[in-house]
Amino acid sequence: MSRTFDLALLGFLPYFAGFCAQLNSNTREIVVSTHNFDFFGHIESRMSLLTLDSVRNFLEQQVRPAAQAIDGSADALRQALHGLIDLGAMSLRRPMDFGGPAWPEADFRSFQELISRYSGALAFLQTQHQSAVSLISKSKSETIKACYLPNAHRKDGLIGIGFSQLRRPGPPSLRATEAQGGYQIDGHLPWATGWTMFPHLLIGAELPDRRAVFGVVPFENRTGIQFSEPMRLAAMEAAQTVEGEFDGWFLSKDDVVDIKPAEWIHRNDMINIALQGFFALGCARAGLDIVKERLLRKPSDAISHAYDMLLEEVSACRAQMTSQLDGQPEETTTAKLRTRAWAIDLAVRCAHAAVTVSAGAANSVNHPAQRVLREAIVFTVSAQTQPIMEATLDRLTRPASQF
Repeated sequence: MSRTFDLALLGFLPYFAGFCAQLNSNTREIVVSTHNFDFFGHIESRMSLLTLDSVRNFLEQQVRPAAQAIDGSADALRQALHGLIDLGAMSLRRPMDFGGPAWPEADFRSFQELISRYSGALAFLQTQHQSAVSLISKSKSETIKACYLPNAHRKDGLIGIGFSQLRRPGPPSLRATEAQGGYQIDGHLPWATGWTMFPHLLIGAELPDRRAVFGVVPFENRTGIQFSEPMRLAAMEAAQTVEGEFDGWFLSKDDVVDIKPAEWIHRNDMINIALQGFFALGCARAGLDIVKERLLRKPSDAISHAYDMLLEEVSACRAQMTSQLDGQPEETTTAKLRTRAWAIDLAVRCAHAAVTVSAGAANSVNHPAQRVLREAIVFTVSAQTQPIMEATLDRLTRPASQF
């Protein structure tokens, strides 16, 4: 069913989780549709006191024992994702006006490291939606925020992202052309994660003047949108990553989240240089957990020494990264790039240590060390820019005396 409200009522919409608002361009009225309305469930979500400890308990009890299954099965990963939803952990950066919990930056960093420690696939999948929620929260459109944010903690409110192609040089692969009432979208979307798990997708398409239109489209096959079968990947295949082809898809202005200036994504990447590094640190901890388990089973001075040294280095890297994110004025972009490269290097070295202490068993595709090493590959290249690649290569080729 639907009802029509005056624009003055728009401010009340965030408090109704099942409402989706659309602006009628002719009458300037808000058309609000109700679907799966769950008022008390929404209030409970807003009032729940989600903590890092409750997240850690869930990951320890539900995700860690199933980490191998989650890595290899889309169904197992979907179940783990639904566990995060039930916990109330899938809209952590959502403003309180739309249900919260609006976690502070420091807690969100810790969450990133924590979840990637227990399951790289789950970390990679959920961050797609968390990123979409963060972008929509910053939109100037109250209509789009009222439509998507109140429901962002629910299964039917999950949103994937598809705009990594904006980082690529050369002609745009996904193009936007102004049309009456919105934009026409054409071209190739090379990467979108969460097929069959996220009902919506936030894409970025480049205009002729190089600005980028960000808008929400259905994450399913429609006339004008066709998605591929899930890709075969060396790591995190269960997250169901696909390609998309757009042929004359009409993106209504009511579905536009933002229009970003040219080169916006590169400037945004420079801001988030260190932030993305917490996933790599979580991966490093995953490797060290395997080392520690081996040490407890069969004590060894060599393994104990390696574990202590690597754990100390992870702690030092985290402290440096946190200092940089907290805005220390003396920290330059170059320093942040070096710290990001350090975190990447640690993820790979700790995973390699896990393989080393696991001996030949690590060669099994079902061994945790094998999984963590493959996850380190993803966290090496995830959100990689040219400067991050160069910083990583510089670290990998520096003499040991310079570390």
